Amino acid sequence: MKDSIKIGIIAGEHSGDILGENFLKALKKIKNVEMYGVGGPRMESQGLKSEFDFNNLNIMGLVEPMLNYSKIMSYKNDLCNLFLDKKIDIFIGVDSPDFNMQIQKKLKRNSDIKTVQLVTPSIWAWRKGRLKNVKKYTDLSVSLFKFEHDFYKKYDLNNILLGHHYADLEKQEVSSVLKKYDLDKKNKYVSILPGSRKSEIKNMMPTYLEFMKLYERTNKKVLFLVPVVNNEDAILIESFLMEEKINYKIEIGAANDFLSLSEFSIVTSGTASLQSSVLGSHPIICYKTSTFNYFVISRMIQTDIIGLPNLLLSEKVFPELVQKACTPKRILLEIQKLKINKLLLNQKTNLIKKNLKGVGFNSLAEAVINL
Repeated sequence: MKDSIKIGIIAGEHSGDILGENFLKALKKIKNVEMYGVGGPRMESQGLKSEFDFNNLNIMGLVEPMLNYSKIMSYKNDLCNLFLDKKIDIFIGVDSPDFNMQIQKKLKRNSDIKTVQLVTPSIWAWRKGRLKNVKKYTDLSVSLFKFEHDFYKKYDLNNILLGHHYADLEKQEVSSVLKKYDLDKKNKYVSILPGSRKSEIKNMMPTYLEFMKLYERTNKKVLFLVPVVNNEDAILIESFLMEEKINYKIEIGAANDFLSLSEFSIVTSGTASLQSSVLGSHPIICYKTSTFNYFVISRMIQTDIIGLPNLLLSEKVFPELVQKACTPKRILLEIQKLKINKLLLNQKTNLIKKNLKGVGFNSLAEAVINL
């Protein structure tokens, strides 16, 4: 077996950058790694020289990809040519399954490069027809959650249950968080997480803003905490709030701290809803997209549950407000219901964490080099 390995790797969003970093750390423990591709600052800290800004791949929905079709195809072709030219041994697509599956398809048609999809496509939820492409072009798929792993094994696919790093996530000490951000212990805190994509923020913030105004009328001591992943998102969210007489605090990289302070959180559907539930900041899970996107997507979805904590529990424990149901008044109503069920929700936190366990990155790295 060779002492070194050449890999191609692509991550197109912040959560993927974290996964990519952890995978590269584990892989470097057992091999000398020569790497090419696209990633964020965390993957670059492991030695990847990103071919371009990984945010350029952070395109979601149905309309955005169509509007950016020529740019996406150019990225795909350039990266495939790079991987083929460098004669990589393995390609690892981290999340961003639609883009990464296209890369896998082209590589398989032109080489014997092994392919890995780290974070499996949500075929269990929608567009089940993608199964045939996973079978044909993906040598190893990697699931973060047991319900996904069980689905893939049911169809005899080579799948590993990695688990999720939130299994080890612990609530921060309240006194230290208050001191760190110079916050008053007499305040009540509610976290607002509008998403990490610009389109999500633009879709969700008008509703969240109206909710904040509504909630503040009867909760004078409330301070809304808004954690963001970067300065660009902070500026965009600030543009919605700066003209309003609302008490809020925006901080970069403060999600764990802010959620540890907040009894409840208003969260755009995604990984943040899981983070909130694990830290005991019971989430109201919200989702809105354009009318056209929702019209198409709603006809493809094969599940009634969209929130990750609810999927892990196999029931709608935390409220899910989608499209027209996602209104300021409805969010306010759901907070009142959560207050009544607080003890039950606290009991669910440990169950969620138990469902996040998996083999871990070291075992994944071993499986990848043995393909």
